[in-house]
Amino acid sequence: KQWYQRRVRESFEDRFSVHPSGKIIKLAGEGCPWKEHLYNLEEEAGCEGSVLYVISQSSDSHRVMAVGVRGEGFTNRLSLPEKWMGVRDDALSEISGIPQCVFVHANGFIGGNKTEEGALAMAVKSLDMQGQA
Repeated sequence: KQWYQRRVRESFEDRFSVHPSGKIIKLAGEGCPWKEHLYNLEEEAGCEGSVLYVISQSSDSHRVMAVGVRGEGFTNRLSLPEKWMGVRDDALSEISGIPQCVFVHANGFIGGNKTEEGALAMAVKSLDMQGQA
């Protein structure tokens, strides 16, 4: 438990180097349980609800995950853009303008890209498109 809490804390503390808004964190290495610990860190820092996306590595790609609203089940703080939802591969790369996209789930809570840079670009473009940058 300690290792992933430390990883989430380090990612949270480093969030402004990922994007100047501080609304994106990047977890080092493979994904880990992060939600509850992120909520607690935001509460401690007095910035509840500020992180909107988490970037992490999976076995064959990188993910961008929308942070859920605490206690609200499947409600996201900011879903990925509606026009990306349910779109895959080249079609997604074309409409997003971001190379090497893999998918965005039909509900917009998670997306994937073949590269870490691409996953980060998806999160940043999502912020921009939705007036959150």
